[in-house]
Amino acid sequence: MFRLLFLIVSFSISISLLAEVKKPNVVLIMADDLGYYDLSCYGHPQIKTPVLDSLAKEGVRLTSFYSGNTVCTPSRMALLTGSYPSRLGWVKGVLGYKISTKHGLNPQAVTIAEIFKENGYSTALTGKWHLGDLEKFLPYNQGFDRTYFIKKSNNQSRILYRKDEVLEKPFENRLLTEKFTNEAISFIKENKAKPFFLYVPYTAPHFPVQAHPDWKGKSSFGAYGDVVEEMDARIGELLQTLKNEGIDKNTIVIFMSDNGPQGGQKAQAIPFRGMKWSALEGGNRVPCIIRWPGQIPAGKECSEIVASIDILPTLSKACGIKLGKEIENAQVIDGLDVLGTLTATDGFIHPRKELLFWHGMNGFQAIRVGKWKLFVKGEGAALKDKTTDPVLFNLDDENEELTNLSSKYPEKVIELKKLAEERLAEIQQKTMPFGK
Repeated sequence: MFRLLFLIVSFSISISLLAEVKKPNVVLIMADDLGYYDLSCYGHPQIKTPVLDSLAKEGVRLTSFYSGNTVCTPSRMALLTGSYPSRLGWVKGVLGYKISTKHGLNPQAVTIAEIFKENGYSTALTGKWHLGDLEKFLPYNQGFDRTYFIKKSNNQSRILYRKDEVLEKPFENRLLTEKFTNEAISFIKENKAKPFFLYVPYTAPHFPVQAHPDWKGKSSFGAYGDVVEEMDARIGELLQTLKNEGIDKNTIVIFMSDNGPQGGQKAQAIPFRGMKWSALEGGNRVPCIIRWPGQIPAGKECSEIVASIDILPTLSKACGIKLGKEIENAQVIDGLDVLGTLTATDGFIHPRKELLFWHGMNGFQAIRVGKWKLFVKGEGAALKDKTTDPVLFNLDDENEELTNLSSKYPEKVIELKKLAEERLAEIQQKTMPFGK
């Protein structure tokens, strides 16, 4: 009898441990100011990114993916909370430029790191934060167990931290991609036996663009190409570590950019018009690649509208995490679960039909519904004929957003404008102030 009881208990423990092991890990990688065109798998003829090309062949390459905003701070707010930044008190600018460094992401907002930590995951951030300089806003108080970071962009910050310890002052910009990668690899090795959530927001290829000594002059696209190609190789080191530790097949890997390319740099958003700060497609339609072996079909291309705010609910679903009342009481999740789209689940209807767009400095500007994108304000003056707003584009027919169809489809203008007003009113009904 005792032996039977022992076997039952042992079997139950084994099943419990097996279930724990089967929770997928997450590695969420974000480039800084990388344009839609800046990877070879998205069409760039000179920048060579074999690692990310291979990742795309092993998973899904998204062609209508939108970052959370057109500039750094609100883009990161959206990614980590699943909410439109305006719902969290953002109005314009980034921390250190048009936003005082006394402000930050409201500590009452629940981040993806806090959600995963609450559900038994080890969490880490290695890279750029840009969501607040003060102690209460820093990543180790926002759900990340392990932090290795700079507070803002590499043109604004000079100090590299591990939690609250100053490691380098000043850091050497050209070595940051290597250092962030080494820290990420160390975290993976130390946490391979339990589920983890690893967030790697690289500073590359944000200006100042300075090539690592081992990559300097290697690209045929100047220093910018050198920096992007190094980042690609470093991501290869991360992926190889997952494989060496035997956990690559149980790890969801996501690669994306935080917004479109910075003006004056060599980054490009071809075939789209507009750059960072702009609500045109080039401002925040960015590369996104997702791999999950055995779950996401290899070599898949997805043209459905998917947004950065969708990452939180989608990863939660993939990892068996229910978004309960704790987060519902904190903020409204504007993101949608698109896991069925990524996994090509039979009968799954893609839930995202629409998306709102804000200019990085000039407030709300546009709404996209299916193929239609309406600029309620802000874009008319950019057209050749100096058309007044509103401006309507058909994105299926034209990538560059140059042909105004508002006079041809006035009923569509009225429909989209009304929907945008309704969505903005809904956001205003439940918001939280920017942290201060």
